[in-house]
Amino acid sequence: MHILISINSSWNVMNFRRHLIFSLLADGHELTILAPREPEAADLEAMGCRVVHLDMDRKGLSPLRDLRLLWSFFVLFRRFSPNAILSFTIKNNIYGAFASRAAGVPFLPNVTGLGTIFLQNSWVTRLAIWLYRRAFRSLPLVFFQNSDDRDLFVEKRIVAEPQSRILPGSGIDLDHFVPTPLPDGTETTFLLIGRMLRDKGVHEYVDAARSLRRKGHAARFQLLGFLDADNRTAIGRKIMDGWVGEGIVEYLGSASDVRDAIRNADCIVLPSYREGTPRTLLEGAAMARPLVATDVPGCRQVVDDGVNGFLCRVQDADDLASAMEKMIAAGPRGRELMGAAGRARMMRDYDQNIVVAAYRAAIDRISPPSVRRR
Repeated sequence: MHILISINSSWNVMNFRRHLIFSLLADGHELTILAPREPEAADLEAMGCRVVHLDMDRKGLSPLRDLRLLWSFFVLFRRFSPNAILSFTIKNNIYGAFASRAAGVPFLPNVTGLGTIFLQNSWVTRLAIWLYRRAFRSLPLVFFQNSDDRDLFVEKRIVAEPQSRILPGSGIDLDHFVPTPLPDGTETTFLLIGRMLRDKGVHEYVDAARSLRRKGHAARFQLLGFLDADNRTAIGRKIMDGWVGEGIVEYLGSASDVRDAIRNADCIVLPSYREGTPRTLLEGAAMARPLVATDVPGCRQVVDDGVNGFLCRVQDADDLASAMEKMIAAGPRGRELMGAAGRARMMRDYDQNIVVAAYRAAIDRISPPSVRRR
């Protein structure tokens, strides 16, 4: 059958959905990727996918641009006539659901996270809830990446509980991210991986690092991820250069493969304000690294406090510093035990094959019998 994948970034597909794509192609499906064209589009085409450029304003709030996006979805869904649409990210989910209903194509969204608009109570939040409610009301199935997001959608009457299914994020490739020994040395190296955004808790991480340095702890504090991202809360180069110049943190730039950075770290930190299922925590745990993260949706599902890491209060640099201080005090043996517990949890609950199996079952459920996977 012909499956169309709708998402707001070719990079996202290649980095987070690659195993799903491999598996669907292996099942004999024809795949069309509808996303803004980025360098990763060539890799997707080499895998055997058709890539169609989607012109969209990913973060803007212009009603006119969003109406154009809605019309683009409808035109493209009618043009390519897929048997099913798999959708990810907020605008693709909302406007894609409306367009798929008009085009008469089965639609399967994945709520990968609620974004910054659900961190506040504004007219934008109320509008998003209204749009979600009308977009999702007739869908047979909606995937969520954590129970908090699912429960919120049920509470707001966006979906009914029988419509929902929780996935372990995008899963993790346990053969690619393998356990490695903790680094030698007397310093404890902390690493935050992610886009350099305020909502990822970057400012709190820097403040916590500053506090721990003042206390004289033998520790290093590293950051890895894109600067000046396409996001209203992005950290700029000037601010980062100031932190580095102050001697608080080391900025490692960005990397397509984060394994070397994880291998050289003692602990992975993510002080995010809210997540779907944070990929960086899964990658760190799969490589047997203990974790420090905020007690928020998405993070709390991955971190079992005191077992494979420590949780701290959101937007609280002092509490984050305390959690990191506990990680230092745990010593190499304590961190090794927490890392082993994290790896075991990844094997039990977050294997990417769990995600593929769920999608295969969902495709069979939403597609007509005449076009189901043979």
